[in-house]
Amino acid sequence: MSDADRSLETFNRMQIESAICEMERCCGAKAWCQAIVVQRPFGDLNAMHVAADVVFDGLGQSDWLEAYSHHPKIGDIQSLMMKYAGNRDWSAGEQAGISETDELTIKSLADGNAAYEKKFGFIFIVCAAGKSAGEMLALLQARLPLDRDAEIRNAAIEQRKITHLRIDKWRIQA
Repeated sequence: MSDADRSLETFNRMQIESAICEMERCCGAKAWCQAIVVQRPFGDLNAMHVAADVVFDGLGQSDWLEAYSHHPKIGDIQSLMMKYAGNRDWSAGEQAGISETDELTIKSLADGNAAYEKKFGFIFIVCAAGKSAGEMLALLQARLPLDRDAEIRNAAIEQRKITHLRIDKWRIQA
């Protein structure tokens, strides 16, 4: 039996509150977590992915904003330098393949994140897996001129991608 199968089997038997806490590792929207938990048992991760999409489609803007608030903020230059220096322990594998980047890009990303949060009222959400700092900066700059409603929808699309990546990486720690 694989680690994923063991995790899913354990998850299917967990008490509701413990199972909700497990799902918060994948998506910070409480309504999403609760809705996933009540759909147990799942036969496999594919069934969980399908449920994740169905539930996510039923969430409202306040739920999405709650999910966004559970992401770490990229905003200070020191943490950005660590993130984009290829430190895989800090980036938990989501930045695999990213090598060093220049300080100007890091500073621009920090400044852009601050402007984004000030304009929209939430942090910049992007599925960062495999993206360089330059690609992240370009995405941030492209989205910064948008209106808030459009950006909330864009962030929701990115949140959905992140949630699926986390489901794929999710393992219950015994």
